[in-house]
Amino acid sequence: MDSIYITPEHELLRAQIARFVAREVEPYALAWEDAGCTPREVLRKMGDAGLFGLMYPAEHGGAQADALTNLVFAEALSQSTFGGFIITVLVHTDMASPHLQHAGTAAQLARYMPGIISGHTITAVGITEPGAGSDVAGIKTTAVRDPSGRTDDWVLNGSKMFITNGVHADLYFIAAKTTGARHGMSMFIVEKGTPGFSVGRALKKSGWLSSDTAELVFDNCCIPAANLLGEEDKGFYSVMKNFQTERIALAAMAVGHCTQALKMTLEFVRQRQAFGGALFDKQTIRQRLAMLDAKVRAARSFMYHCAWRVTQAQDVVQEVSMLKALTGELVNEVVQTCQQFHGGMGYVRDTAIERLWRDARVLAIGGGATEVMLDEVAKRY
Repeated sequence: MDSIYITPEHELLRAQIARFVAREVEPYALAWEDAGCTPREVLRKMGDAGLFGLMYPAEHGGAQADALTNLVFAEALSQSTFGGFIITVLVHTDMASPHLQHAGTAAQLARYMPGIISGHTITAVGITEPGAGSDVAGIKTTAVRDPSGRTDDWVLNGSKMFITNGVHADLYFIAAKTTGARHGMSMFIVEKGTPGFSVGRALKKSGWLSSDTAELVFDNCCIPAANLLGEEDKGFYSVMKNFQTERIALAAMAVGHCTQALKMTLEFVRQRQAFGGALFDKQTIRQRLAMLDAKVRAARSFMYHCAWRVTQAQDVVQEVSMLKALTGELVNEVVQTCQQFHGGMGYVRDTAIERLWRDARVLAIGGGATEVMLDEVAKRY
């Protein structure tokens, strides 16, 4: 589908990603699903190809691209049928490392950003807790100054849950309460191996099987004062700011999955013979697919418009919340219908459509559940 927002450079990026996925991901990713994670080798290859620094400054090895270019990257990547691989990448590029770019000091950026862009340092972000998901202000993890008074270091206590890249990341951006106020939190940079920081357990999920997801535990974890990320007590606003990038990326993932599911299903129903003809000859099937295609194209246009508004520095909180709710529900409608039209094969483990069906479900939950997103929309009327 053509778009007024797409340039020849965007198409070159889309083609580059398609080649990378076909060569480096699709032939091997079933084994990654069994292993429960995406290998570091393929992530380093993405870094070598310049795909981990699209939005970041050239001084750190980035491409200084805008939100539209980053959207093209996320959508193209999301036409892979392996959601676990996709979310491993998008958490690194769009959900975790932007916290450093937005709020990091010159010293923090110089220390960590080259490794992030090259793919040698993989990142995760720790906000969600066992008792606090979409309600970010409800977190209980605390950070206090060194109780002994001998240093300016911070001591973290608490836990995080459902953290993508949680097992294998090298660098974590952690939200913790630093005052008693509801929104009084700060962000901290935590390196793997820091004493008092551990992975509590790896979580088994219904989908995104090639993505590692973990519980993180902080038990008197001592963080150097220099690892405070951004302003003290202003972390809530940093989290809210980055949600727009995160939710556009998740919308792109949903639209990419929709596009791939419709493409596969159109090919299947044209070939599958039943009752004396191809399934595509059945009016109800072709009309339902046509309607789904119309919905996906409309959502895609809205998504690109939201990204364009970001490039214009406009307030898009309401529209991005709409987009996240819309695409999270739409991808489940599209993929489930496509699975239905595959018949029994749609329920066979490790077929592409069955995998998309499993992986799509969380897109209406993660990054802001549909109900929460709709409330964000309604609050702004």
